[in-house]
Amino acid sequence: MAEREADWERRVADAWASIARLPEQEFLALVEKLAAELPGSAAAVFERAAALDSTGHSDLAVPLYEEALGLGLTGERRRRAVIQMASSLRNLGRVHESVALLKAEMEAGSDHLDDAVRAFLALALADTGHEREAVSLALGALAPHLPRYQRSLANYARLLVEPAP
Repeated sequence: MAEREADWERRVADAWASIARLPEQEFLALVEKLAAELPGSAAAVFERAAALDSTGHSDLAVPLYEEALGLGLTGERRRRAVIQMASSLRNLGRVHESVALLKAEMEAGSDHLDDAVRAFLALALADTGHEREAVSLALGALAPHLPRYQRSLANYARLLVEPAP
């Protein structure tokens, strides 16, 4: 079973590596074929959603992200599904849903995707008119990656949203 799963994951990774060179319909068909090998699998539904999303079909991707999460998607794919669904919701004009999902995700735990959560939340907040909070989040996510000025930038980011004394 583990060998079959590893093979499927490798073939999914190969499919994603081909996205730039394959015509859209061929890429989508490839992902659909791979997903069909694992009926009822949350991971397979997620891959279908991500493929549609990556080819500009946010409207078709959102219900599939919801389905994958409902099927009990776990691990990194779960977090990616939330981030990607929130981005798609924002693109569809459902920005308040996007903000709510991403704020909840910020509280759901921490991993290497934390900055991605913050970045997409910053975009959604800017769309809701909360530009200062958006810039604060974006700068706060950027600060730890700078070779210098991390502390200063983090403080400036915090000051953007703190009330003036």
